[in-house]
Amino acid sequence: MIYLDHAATSFPKPREVLSEMTRCMRFYGGNPGRGSHSLSLAAAEKVYACRRAVAELVGSRHPERLAFTLNATSAINTVVKGLLRTGDHVLISDMEHNAVLRPVARLAREGRITYTVFPTMLLEEGRSPARITARLARLVRPNTRMLICAHASNVCSASLPLEVLGEFCRKRGILFVVDAAQSLGHLPIDVEEMKIDALCAPGHKGLLGPQGSGFFLLGEGVEAETLIEGGSGYHSLEEEMPAEMPERYEAGTLPTPAIAGLLAGIGEVRRMGIDAIHAHECRLIAHLARRLSYLPEVTLYAPQYQGSVLSFGIAGRSAEEVGLALNRMGFCVRAGFHCSALGHRTLGTDATGTVRVSVGYCTTEAQIDALADAAQRLCRRT
Repeated sequence: MIYLDHAATSFPKPREVLSEMTRCMRFYGGNPGRGSHSLSLAAAEKVYACRRAVAELVGSRHPERLAFTLNATSAINTVVKGLLRTGDHVLISDMEHNAVLRPVARLAREGRITYTVFPTMLLEEGRSPARITARLARLVRPNTRMLICAHASNVCSASLPLEVLGEFCRKRGILFVVDAAQSLGHLPIDVEEMKIDALCAPGHKGLLGPQGSGFFLLGEGVEAETLIEGGSGYHSLEEEMPAEMPERYEAGTLPTPAIAGLLAGIGEVRRMGIDAIHAHECRLIAHLARRLSYLPEVTLYAPQYQGSVLSFGIAGRSAEEVGLALNRMGFCVRAGFHCSALGHRTLGTDATGTVRVSVGYCTTEAQIDALADAAQRLCRRT
């Protein structure tokens, strides 16, 4: 199979990730922070090393402000539900994943908050950071407490100007929360320069780690209520979770093998270089867009954006039908709505869905050409 679904999870994982996870389970897989014996201490050292590596990657001087989670969704839920208060107003972008939309919408249904979807102007000519913030300024209310946005879409390769949005929020005292599920490992992020108050991301996508790894990073002075309570390894006689990070948000046993694999994945990302990875992915997606643009039956959605994702459709065939046909021809792509109701409404594909191709560090031009050839054969059958 030719794997072209890296926006869902990177695959295959680097050999270094697999070997480090195996080494963890064989040699230092104690329960971190849950004992004074050597295996527990060795596991705790590995966890802290990964905490430090993530912080360095995103420009944070405070690795202790990073808490591990199972994925980006659990990170976003913890941040959203832990920071928002009754009566707050929230701004979310029109390209959000359901990991943002659904927890925000639930709080709104319960009457705790209100929210407004702000336009990213994906399909408008003359789109610019200044025009996006001008639209945003008209939506801010006195009780606007938080702005949440995906750095990059999971439906197309459009991204948002985090530096500009961060400055916009900081000047107005609005918490700036970023979903980096589709950008971390593909695009550079600096939480301090971009004035990000909370960064949420998975470890298993652009960082090349295993599934079951994710995290959120809170800025200085940003304190959230806990979503899950339980054992923390210390203050065990108290009824409440510790006030200190990261233990406050890491109830129960951490997935040490996944964290060890994530650390190895970050090492590979740093070895290859984020700029080099991004340039490679942009080149492949641009090449695929050129190949598919010659097929009159194919519609490309937002192909003007550079990145690792391209969505398309074939006239006369549903997205699911194309996805299944490509699978039979040896390709792994994603077909449907990609857990992004807002993104598809913005692109105008909420009735049909799209076929999504997403490339990664190990994708080759030959694989892209093979997919384009397969799409051409499908077009001839319509």
